[in-house]
Amino acid sequence: MPESETSYKAIPPSEMKGRRIGRIFVKMQLVKREQVSKALAVQKERAESGQKVKVGEVLRELGFVTDHHIAYALAGQAGMQLVELDPDAIPAEAIDALPAETATSYQIAPVSFDAASNRLVVALKSPDNFQAIDNLRLLLNFDAVAVIADSDAIDQVIAKHYANQTAGTSNIDFGSEELSALEGRGDSVDLEDLVQAAGSSAVVRLINMVLMQAIRDKASDIHLEPFEDEFKMRYRIDGVLYEMSPPPPHLAMPIVSRVKVMSNLDIAERRLPQDGRIELTLGGSPVDLRVAVLPTMFGESVVMRVLDRGNVQLSIDNVGLRPDDLETVRDLIKRPNGIVVVTGPTGSGKTTTLYSCLNELNDPETKILTAEDPVEYDIDGLIQCQINPDQELTFAKLLRSFLRQDPDIILVGEIRDLETAQIAVQASLTGHLVFTTVHTNDAPSTVLRLTDLGMEPFLLTATIEAIVAQRLVRRICVGCKQAYEPSEEELMELELRPSDVEGRTFFRGTGCDKCNNTGFKGRMALFEILVMDDKIRELVMQQVSTTVIRDAARRRGMRTLRESGLLAIYEGQTTIDEVVRETITDE
Repeated sequence: MPESETSYKAIPPSEMKGRRIGRIFVKMQLVKREQVSKALAVQKERAESGQKVKVGEVLRELGFVTDHHIAYALAGQAGMQLVELDPDAIPAEAIDALPAETATSYQIAPVSFDAASNRLVVALKSPDNFQAIDNLRLLLNFDAVAVIADSDAIDQVIAKHYANQTAGTSNIDFGSEELSALEGRGDSVDLEDLVQAAGSSAVVRLINMVLMQAIRDKASDIHLEPFEDEFKMRYRIDGVLYEMSPPPPHLAMPIVSRVKVMSNLDIAERRLPQDGRIELTLGGSPVDLRVAVLPTMFGESVVMRVLDRGNVQLSIDNVGLRPDDLETVRDLIKRPNGIVVVTGPTGSGKTTTLYSCLNELNDPETKILTAEDPVEYDIDGLIQCQINPDQELTFAKLLRSFLRQDPDIILVGEIRDLETAQIAVQASLTGHLVFTTVHTNDAPSTVLRLTDLGMEPFLLTATIEAIVAQRLVRRICVGCKQAYEPSEEELMELELRPSDVEGRTFFRGTGCDKCNNTGFKGRMALFEILVMDDKIRELVMQQVSTTVIRDAARRRGMRTLRESGLLAIYEGQTTIDEVVRETITDE
């Protein structure tokens, strides 16, 4: 590097930490105060024209500083050092200490490692990636120290030392003394031994690998399941579970204990269910893991729900509604009062649909309150409350308080009992728009479910504006999508004859690297929207069967889930098997 690139007065990070970047450049004797004032004036002028620019960038444009100077100053401003990274001079113990999946996911490189103090020095490309250090401490139990290095040098380290390494349990050494000592001991493991085993490098690295791979593969759930003779690990990707190569069964307790430690749960309690949360940052995006621990016959089963906030598009245009359905929903959510119910099983996308509707309505003139269990995504402008059964803070109690907060729109996470349903109805009758969910199979059966809870039919007809049922089906991978001729058996599953589909083209995925040879990539939603009109309300008052309501709604234009699925098949978006799996035959 030329002398002109690096020549400056070296300043200890302690003297630069927290100072303004212009002041740091002055202390480095690179610029004068008048030149910083000139750069600030340029920055202000550009800001007035709508262009955001940093002072360091302006000084670089003016020729006063270089990229290297800016990197040094930013490192010092964050209290870090700037180091020269040589890919060939990194100690082997440092390379071994930092797993490949961690280095590639966070785009960091090891600098040095002291095993005695468990101190790992890692190089970051930018001080903005400080969350990586917090996650290293949480995931790998390191006393992690961050420095800044040139991004190209970090890329070279990753390419040289980690490019050919693959994540997998086969790469992890489970033969350490503290882990081998647990074999065959069942539930008789001493708590102190369990804590030690949970913190062992093999267990820590395994959990780190599992979390990294799940987030990278966009898994929605991670399942850790103990059985009599084995310990299974499975991911749910696009609604389907895939089994991973399992670790030795005697590591079930240390692995579960490690997850409980990360979730701030009681590792000594193995007889009662527990719920916790893990917060991580990966690639600059916040990722929350909702942890549920359930005692079983052979140990504790753990399910971690992955909530990748950076991967969610909360827009009503992106939830998968067809143009006519989208117009209907937009009309529904802009009504001044009433109840809009979204229904479907767990994992059918109800929360995403509701948040997208609230995001559409979110503006400074509208007050929106939500009661949720739990709050899954934080949205600016919404007042979000989480129920807490331990403190007897239920949906019903929150809703009573909501009505004294003068809201315009209320979200009730789920109607589970008569009391919650009654207060939601009261809120609707007093001029509020209420969004809520109910667990039912389709839109018409929601009426039966609410009356079964004890709701009077006349209250339902007075308040419910629409019921939206939805399911998620896997999309065919565009990388390996090809046309094929379905068999008569497949068509019979949809109650179709070959003559019914004459001239139509069906598609499926053959499997490729893009979709991990599954033939599917991503998911799409199928919708069934029952809009309450005078005829449907009259049928509800008469307490007719679900079949009668469904038939009447179809005659009045409702597209059922199966019919939505057929349209998706004909358009080449999904397959017959997916629609048959997620929808029932229209009666």
